[in-house]
Amino acid sequence: MNTTTAAHIDRSERNVGIDIGKSTLDVCIFELDVYLQYPNATEGIRELIKKLSRYKLTRILVEATGGYERGLVEACAERELPVIIVQPTQVRQFGKAQGVFVKTDKIDSRLIAQFGAILKPEPRPLNSKKVRYIRDLLSRKRQLNEMRTQELNRQHKAPSILTATHKRLLKVLDKEIESINKLLAKAVSEVTEWQRTYEILSSVPGVGDGVTFTLLGELPELGQLSPRKIAALCGLAPYNRDSGIMKGRRRIKGGRAPIRTVLYMAMLSAIQCNPIMKKFYKKLVEQGKHKKVALTACMRKMVTILNAMVRDNCEWQAN
Repeated sequence: MNTTTAAHIDRSERNVGIDIGKSTLDVCIFELDVYLQYPNATEGIRELIKKLSRYKLTRILVEATGGYERGLVEACAERELPVIIVQPTQVRQFGKAQGVFVKTDKIDSRLIAQFGAILKPEPRPLNSKKVRYIRDLLSRKRQLNEMRTQELNRQHKAPSILTATHKRLLKVLDKEIESINKLLAKAVSEVTEWQRTYEILSSVPGVGDGVTFTLLGELPELGQLSPRKIAALCGLAPYNRDSGIMKGRRRIKGGRAPIRTVLYMAMLSAIQCNPIMKKFYKKLVEQGKHKKVALTACMRKMVTILNAMVRDNCEWQAN
């Protein structure tokens, strides 16, 4: 470790990095230079939590792995331990900046802990079990819709002799999507603190239950942030690409992809039935904007409007 890095580390803290594997959990308590390994299973997680509870921890960092981290994260939250989920790309870029190019589970756990010790991300409370259930349903619905789109594309290119098999599978997928929609409606109706927000969002022409459920589940910050920040969270804030005298084209990137996807689909409907968005879209196109650029601008305008409506506790007004 170089002296510059060492100078930024508070040795009174206790930062834990955990490299998540399918079958193992590699653990590093950074300031104590302690390494542990446990099975990534119920009993192993229980033993690890018991061990970590002996320390006064500042933060526990785990990488998002697409699901393998879930059992550990939920167990930490239940014991009120300061767990933080970080993105693997952030840790990898941090490692490169530190000159770490070797990759082993032990090195990765230390790197994750060092990331926490230097950058000091703040722990955030985990969503309730009911909200996690709703997000799982939303994720499954996205998967089913993707499968349905893929099957429709195959059907368009398939010979007529195979039409029946495509139709049967599409029928099954439609039935599953309908079932998920019913479960979502029931689950959302049981979250009492969401009911007013649901009424506000549903009052907007072009915003159906699919968009509303996604915003409730994936964007809890709605109504609490500035227009610029809420647009950035949705991946709708344009970023500069300038260097010297060169002025590059502004592009959107990052943010929460599920929200951006449903807003795009909603905007295709809103520019037809929502008078405000229809007028705004038409104005941009008449000014020479590409249709996709105009749609993106409409999405950004819509999410800032929704943010203000929730903030001010008011339903849609056409004027």
